[in-house]
Amino acid sequence: MSLATLLLLADGRLPSGGHAHSAGLEAQVSAGRVRTVEDLDGFLRGKLATGALVNAAFAAAACRSPGTFAALDAGLDARTPSPALRKASRAQGRALLRAGRAMWPVAAIGREPHQPVALGALASAAGLTPAQTAVAAAHGTITGPASAAVRLLGLDPYAVHALLARLAPECDRIAELAATRSGDPVDELPAAGAPLLDIGAEHHATWEVRLFAS
Repeated sequence: MSLATLLLLADGRLPSGGHAHSAGLEAQVSAGRVRTVEDLDGFLRGKLATGALVNAAFAAAACRSPGTFAALDAGLDARTPSPALRKASRAQGRALLRAGRAMWPVAAIGREPHQPVALGALASAAGLTPAQTAVAAAHGTITGPASAAVRLLGLDPYAVHALLARLAPECDRIAELAATRSGDPVDELPAAGAPLLDIGAEHHATWEVRLFAS
């Protein structure tokens, strides 16, 4: 395993379309729930406890057991009640898979997998371990909305990155926890949810004008 490979997969500049998504932040900004760096701190901590844990566990499981892609994909469908979020996850998975196949010989996974399953497939092809895959997944779950916050709210990018630095230990802890669960049966993998983000995603999908796809 190359550390540079892990960094490449976790790089926000990877042409996988992630920059077009705010991970639910745009709807929360519109609702007035996120306005400051302190508000963003709470939002990202919530993401770590819920979406990051689920995404990291499923990505690590896909890396560990490539033969379970279909079951993992179905498991993520069951954990994503919002049709808008399912659509966004599959769009990001499709784009990530396209980028990954330009770099590594990725196993057959279907045309539009959920993003964590696609990430696990790419990580497996790149020779990463489930633990490293979980780090990339958890990291991406918070850096995406953090970047979106700078564009949506005009926050100081230095302050936002200082926040990400403070959250790094918690990100590592969530990734480690997710990796320990990566060998569990699909039905026993983490299923933490964020109903307010599901509701916000459905409202967001009806907007005629929006900066982000989700």
